[in-house]
Amino acid sequence: MKIENQKIVSTSMHMTGIAVIFVAVGVGLSTIVSIFDNRVDFFQLLLSTVILIFVGSVLFKSSELGATDQASIFTAVGTTWLVVSLLGTIPYLFVGTFSRAGIGLPEVFVDSLFESVSGFTATGSTVFGVHNSIQSQGSGILLYRQLTQWMGGMGIVVLVVSVLPSLRASGLGLIDAEAPGAGVERIAPRVVETAKKFWYIYVSLTVFIALGFFLFGMGLFDAIAHGLSAASTGGFSTKDISLGYWNSITIEIVAMAGFLIAATNFTLHARLIERKRFDYASDSEFKSFIGVIFLGVLVITLLLNGEGFSFGSSLRNASFNVITLATSGGFGNALGSGEAGDFASWPGSTQLLLLFFIVLGGCSGSTSGGVKIMRFRIGLAHAHSALRSIMRPRALIQARMGNRTVNDSLVERIAGFVVIYGMLVIIGTFILTALGSDLITSLSGTFSALGNMGPGLGEVGPTSSFVDGFSAPGRLVLLIFMLIGRLEIFPMLLMFVLPYRASMQAVKSKKMPHGSD
Repeated sequence: MKIENQKIVSTSMHMTGIAVIFVAVGVGLSTIVSIFDNRVDFFQLLLSTVILIFVGSVLFKSSELGATDQASIFTAVGTTWLVVSLLGTIPYLFVGTFSRAGIGLPEVFVDSLFESVSGFTATGSTVFGVHNSIQSQGSGILLYRQLTQWMGGMGIVVLVVSVLPSLRASGLGLIDAEAPGAGVERIAPRVVETAKKFWYIYVSLTVFIALGFFLFGMGLFDAIAHGLSAASTGGFSTKDISLGYWNSITIEIVAMAGFLIAATNFTLHARLIERKRFDYASDSEFKSFIGVIFLGVLVITLLLNGEGFSFGSSLRNASFNVITLATSGGFGNALGSGEAGDFASWPGSTQLLLLFFIVLGGCSGSTSGGVKIMRFRIGLAHAHSALRSIMRPRALIQARMGNRTVNDSLVERIAGFVVIYGMLVIIGTFILTALGSDLITSLSGTFSALGNMGPGLGEVGPTSSFVDGFSAPGRLVLLIFMLIGRLEIFPMLLMFVLPYRASMQAVKSKKMPHGSD
């Protein structure tokens, strides 16, 4: 970071500034809603808006775009997400959203930060519960909560790139560093236009989902709020029992359709809209995604039916919960704890299958969380080629997916990802168990956080609060895992490693005598 023309040259500051301004706009919209709702918290929301605009403007105006090398890109993306998540607590703290009897300011801050990170990472895990009802909150703070998911679902950095032409040279690298799963395909000549087209698709999807909810029985505010959440596959709801509040098959169908579209690679949607190319049927990842979901729904339907549930109830609840978990949608359809849609009360065999979907996730290049179907398929392709190599040791056999050969470097990268992912799961489960949570809750909570999935098993099922399952230190651990899951493991590691290596090299170069090689 250096100073030129009275401005700090910093890509991180420049991007973070505009991102904070976007958050301020979201809080401003929430303030307007709060005024129309005749809530007394509009002043606190207005004050939050002013503070965020001030902070964002100072960061943006006092800086200019700096280096856009790999180290700077990863640092800028990581910094943007960390600062936005931290400043995102301001509306919650000012309104007193998580203040309750028996807890002090430190735990209030932890809960506010947890909800902020869960929102921006589109995870959907919540600290609301019987101790603090969602439905007791004002419309303003609820809209802000939904907007955090919506902004984070497509990606804050994608939003920044779409409005900053100065980032056109490094924009694709920035988007790629933020996007979960595989790299981003350019769908327009300019990167800025690519980012805009992704957001156009995202906004359109949000509108159509919200319209569907409205037409099938939701009020206007709830329809918009759940449209924002569904398009981002976030999972936040304006009701304590989520979609179970309406107990409507048609509303659940709208949600499932929205989840499936949002969990599909947005490049496929762009090809359909821009080039009139229906590539879904030929895309191996999409076909695998749909196939795995269909098989999961079928198996769990049969298992639930065998446990005494009616076939209709089994099919309805299996379909909804498999899709909501496979896409990281996060909504629930249970009418209450222990009811038919509460998968935390289902037989162990069904919960084990659901845990698989929590880990797996949706397609790369989508708003869905999880490990991603593409990685799973490449892993299977590599395993198949390895078995063939054992049978034919003299043959040169490479992993293939369809007609394409899988690059060895990609296989190695995924293998490294799986190893680090597994280590993080073990570490997270160990820490959470040591902090007092039971094994099932700790394991599923770790998987859920890393996959940005929302609900888990045990004490953090679809009708439970994460306050019930984890202590305040445990929730701090989980929010760190949420950020790692949203930005992916390697970008988060490189965020710290690459700048460190760059600084070490700079120090070494300064210490070298003049004229040395």
